[in-house]
Amino acid sequence: MAPSCPSCGLHLDRDEPGYWIGSYTINLFLTEGVFAVVFGGGLLLTWPAVPWTGLAILCGALAVLVPILVFPHTKLLYLAIDLTFRPLEPNDLESPHERPFIRPASPRSP
Repeated sequence: MAPSCPSCGLHLDRDEPGYWIGSYTINLFLTEGVFAVVFGGGLLLTWPAVPWTGLAILCGALAVLVPILVFPHTKLLYLAIDLTFRPLEPNDLESPHERPFIRPASPRSP
């Protein structure tokens, strides 16, 4: 994801040190919810002859794929929650000041 919105310049992490924890938490809750619904649905739909191997493979694949697929959306959802409780501040829209890359000096041979 881009560090700032290309249209308005809003910093997508709002320069907060714990920002990734919030989006990670939403991602974790969503993944656990999908896992629980699929596992519970699989149990209810196939009871009493539950295909445990197939259900384990499906739930394992979802546990890997869901966090990857929904990460950008959970990051933006956390941004929306953050904006609800903490409105925009002027420095949230400033262009980032990135330092240019300076190549380190190579060690000199004696």
